[in-house]
Amino acid sequence: MNMLERMDAGLPLSPEERMLLDSVKDLCATRIAPGAAEYDRTGAFPWENVEALNALGLNAMFVPEAYGGSPLSFVSYLACVREVSKACAATGIVWATNFHAIKPLIEYGSEEQKARLLPRIAEGGLAALAITEPSAGSDATGMRTSFTPDGDDIVINGGKTFITNGDVADLYLVFGKWSEIDDPKAAISVAILEKGTEGLRVLGTEHKMGTRASSTASLAFDGCRIPRANLLRAPGQGLSILFGSLNRSRPSVAAHALGIARAAFEDAVAYINERRQSGRRILEFQGIQFMLADMATELALCESWLWRVGAMVDSGGQDFGIEASMLKQRASDAAMRITTDAVQLFGGYGYCSDYRVERLMRDAKITQIWEGTNQVHRQLIGRSFLQK
Repeated sequence: MNMLERMDAGLPLSPEERMLLDSVKDLCATRIAPGAAEYDRTGAFPWENVEALNALGLNAMFVPEAYGGSPLSFVSYLACVREVSKACAATGIVWATNFHAIKPLIEYGSEEQKARLLPRIAEGGLAALAITEPSAGSDATGMRTSFTPDGDDIVINGGKTFITNGDVADLYLVFGKWSEIDDPKAAISVAILEKGTEGLRVLGTEHKMGTRASSTASLAFDGCRIPRANLLRAPGQGLSILFGSLNRSRPSVAAHALGIARAAFEDAVAYINERRQSGRRILEFQGIQFMLADMATELALCESWLWRVGAMVDSGGQDFGIEASMLKQRASDAAMRITTDAVQLFGGYGYCSDYRVERLMRDAKITQIWEGTNQVHRQLIGRSFLQK
């Protein structure tokens, strides 16, 4: 075993979690990875992969038992995200987004809301987290989507962009501003929108550089009328819910990035052990060994921090926002470097779609951008050391 394999073997998983992860690995090797290139080529939504993951009951691992789930540790969830993303980055995003979108409902929803809505996700439904707007990306306070109370209903007007699962979701967790609150931060609120709501329109999906089988949609809300019972917490409590949800979704993005990075690393190691130049295997050249050492070290350090942050979540920690930012920023930067170096190690073949490192390099780029750009995370990390 190499040192990365030893790290994997030492993960603090229960026998049940280890068994599930082994099942996920087998599914990824036999069904998901072989079809990833074709999904990338066509951009078709990976329904077969979603159905296969649902057959394992994977959505149930983050839904409480009372609502049809079978909850497991956050560390085991991150391990599954990494494994699925290693096989197909687009499928990894589709599945992980269910957690990103539904975790706020689990943490902040009323008993009535959870009993009514969570069983759909536990049974395999898809969810979407609708935050970003054309004029509100990293600064979510600039959003313009409005929530207007009307008796026992709320009327939603506005639009969202870059919404993962936006065209296929069964439930949408939508952030907007309460019309009766003037302060732009204090007005942010959260509501749950259900598939088929009148006035909800999918304007289109993006044609992307990577993760092409994961649909990224623009949405319009034209007078969407929902029951006030679908409001998460009270009006104006959305910003705290937003920060709380991002602190848990950012480790997930890191796991996604590290799955891509691990795939590229393993492909590169296999290739440079076989490919020969001047009578020697490429890996026997010192310069190549230096490149590989940097890649392996980066992977080991990032994965160690991934499991540490995961353990903080499992232990009930609340104050880990900076650790999550460090993890997301470093893991996504590492994924971009490692996939780029893997292409370099393949030489001209790495630039061709016959080898998946070309796709992995394209897939890696988005991890540096979403869930807060890495420039924003560096600002958050640096600012945390300001003395008050």
